[in-house]
Amino acid sequence: MDRQFVFNDVTTWQGIAGRRILITGATNGIGLAAAKELGRRGAQLAIVARSRERADVAARQIGGQVDVLVADLASQASVRRLAAEGLERYPRIDVLVNNAGAIYSRRQFTEDGIELTWAVNHLAPFVLTSLLLERLLASEPARVITTASEAHRVMPPFVSGSARVPFDDLRGDAAYGPLGLRRYGQTKLANILFTLELARRLQGSQVEAFCFHPGLVASGFNRNNGSLIRLLMTLSRPFSRSPEQGADTLVWLADSAEPGGQSGGYFTDRHRASSSAAAQDAELARRLWELSEEQTGSRPKPEIAPTL
Repeated sequence: MDRQFVFNDVTTWQGIAGRRILITGATNGIGLAAAKELGRRGAQLAIVARSRERADVAARQIGGQVDVLVADLASQASVRRLAAEGLERYPRIDVLVNNAGAIYSRRQFTEDGIELTWAVNHLAPFVLTSLLLERLLASEPARVITTASEAHRVMPPFVSGSARVPFDDLRGDAAYGPLGLRRYGQTKLANILFTLELARRLQGSQVEAFCFHPGLVASGFNRNNGSLIRLLMTLSRPFSRSPEQGADTLVWLADSAEPGGQSGGYFTDRHRASSSAAAQDAELARRLWELSEEQTGSRPKPEIAPTL
């Protein structure tokens, strides 16, 4: 069996019509496109945004009844408030989509003293999923979907697997190079390893974890890093997918029964894909999980233990 996938005996998925979906990063790009399509298919949507204004604009574009939650995913306290609000509002959470992410061309730190790219792209979904896991288990069958990327391969070929996760470089001293791509790649590798370890720890339950690569998408992503980056992103548009095309695999993972039984899988274009060797390293995934607990003080409730 491929180490990347954990096969569970899961009740056949019945689609997302009438199910509660909580999705981060739904005000632009593939998140907004996915929310529109999931709403069209009858999902009960709860979107997360950095501001009420952005969320209200997105909700109008999505149409129908859309719940709005506001959070700054760079702040662990804000992520915890988001989780508490979600638990207060929703007796069921059937699908959690960790879609929000960012890339920064220069190193910055959050109010928690954590490097910003790592905080937003990896620790925020780790904390949010941990705090909502009890509700997901109570709602089973349920799914956790995380947006990863082929950028997880952006490393010099001679770098070992353990060095690809910044255990000894949490501040990003060595990781920040041209355009912040190496640090971004580390966080996308972390997304895949998080999914792998989450699936392993949930084995035997009816909560499945998936991640996916949306492709190069023409959206507002990476346009926060100065005029040069904006120009490069503009020049790449003719070779890029539309947000709807980028969101297609996300929608499929949320709605289709086909991915069932492949928890821990990395997908692209509605198919299981082969990730890097480091992304399939079970020991690396365990170490990352333990590091993430140390950085956030978050342990899932109920605490889930690895299946031996």
